[in-house]
Amino acid sequence: MTLKFARLGTAGNEQPAVIAQDAHGVEKYFSLATLTQDIDGGFLASDGIERTRAALENGELAEISAEGLRIGAPVARPGAVVAIGLNYTAHAAESGATPPEVPVVFLKPSNTIAGPFDAAPIPPSSEKYDWEVELAIVIGKEASYLSSMEEAENCIAGYAVANDLSERDYQIPGAAGQWTKGKTLPGSTPLGPWLVPAGDIDAGDLRLRTLVNGEARQDSSTSDMIFGPATIVHHLSQYMVLEPGDVIITGTPEGVALSGRFPFIQPGDVVELEIDGLGRQRQEFFRAQAGAAQAGSAHAAPFASTSA
Repeated sequence: MTLKFARLGTAGNEQPAVIAQDAHGVEKYFSLATLTQDIDGGFLASDGIERTRAALENGELAEISAEGLRIGAPVARPGAVVAIGLNYTAHAAESGATPPEVPVVFLKPSNTIAGPFDAAPIPPSSEKYDWEVELAIVIGKEASYLSSMEEAENCIAGYAVANDLSERDYQIPGAAGQWTKGKTLPGSTPLGPWLVPAGDIDAGDLRLRTLVNGEARQDSSTSDMIFGPATIVHHLSQYMVLEPGDVIITGTPEGVALSGRFPFIQPGDVVELEIDGLGRQRQEFFRAQAGAAQAGSAHAAPFASTSA
């Protein structure tokens, strides 16, 4: 039985839920309130996914209605958001870079995480804001100095859709570049709608797509990644401690605006991203005002609109 973990409700007040199919293949939504207060590192580290399966099989979870509720990021604010750059050969080429021989790593603040349908702010002075559909890894067990790929695989709780929104004028100019400045803007990591357990999906061969105002931009597969999920987790564990609930975004395929083939995001644009089996995101963009709160406003969206 494939499970989809989600967090429902207004920003900062999300409630944990799980989506599961009944015997007739109909998806139903169940509250996780009796198992946990939130979908976070503590829940994942304490075998929360398997405890959820057992509770569903035993009929212990209350069915709920998700109609009209906002969908938040499927994991409560992670301790770390780690990102991998240039992880698809074609994207490296369109960026003018040589494909890396080891993973390119950078960090994003956890406060960049946003809901998958929240309105998305373009920075006040931004002229080159760009989309990046990415497979997100959610860590379920502490990973430090791992010795094998098998250990790395066992540390992955599941996967989700992410958008690594990037301001290219902030990121690239200068002799050394400024990736941190271009990748850490408010609301720049929409995540979700769901967390799908690692054992329920083959993350090595999933189609990724991006549409901007209904027009195709990115269309690729995770099979084209230079470094797969287990390799990434193993590599990162040699340099940092990955904790349960941490999120790793694994790089984007070709088809971004940086390629020069498409215009950058403008106010009023709608960007939709999806990964097979992991659901669909939709962000409408607006121009943030200097001196005003920069977080995007939250839009409610029914689960029916999020299937991939």
